[in-house]
Amino acid sequence: MEGRVFTEEQEALVVKSWSVMKKNAAELGLKFFLKIFEIAPSARKMFPFLRDSNVPLEQNPKLKTHAMSVFIMTCESAAQLRKAGKVTVRESSLKKLGTVHHKSGVADEHFEVTKYALMETIKEAVPEMWCPEMKGAWGEAYDQLVAAIKSEMKP
Repeated sequence: MEGRVFTEEQEALVVKSWSVMKKNAAELGLKFFLKIFEIAPSARKMFPFLRDSNVPLEQNPKLKTHAMSVFIMTCESAAQLRKAGKVTVRESSLKKLGTVHHKSGVADEHFEVTKYALMETIKEAVPEMWCPEMKGAWGEAYDQLVAAIKSEMKP
């Protein structure tokens, strides 16, 4: 993702909204994943801990844990993007994310559904702050995170 710039203004919008959302990360993470499964029900099959589960999604403890960690990692990565000058997820984590996404068969359309679900979750979490500039800032941060994960998606 060299050459793509995450501006100071974009950083400020992301950091400001993340500081408000952080305290509700568990709830927002679950909402984020429930939106993904609402848009793409077949995505449930990509998560081994959901395949044979009869527990309703919103009550599944493994989904709650996973959803919160993904939401926090995504938002923290976005908030640190400009300061670091690149996507910052521990290198071992980025390689692992690439491997897991590759093995799970994640394709471009899955990343698009996830982006839409993320934007909707943030929009609902901070409606008074939401504006086209904020959407653009979170979109750019997400796109750079996805590019970094894709660069590690190797067999």
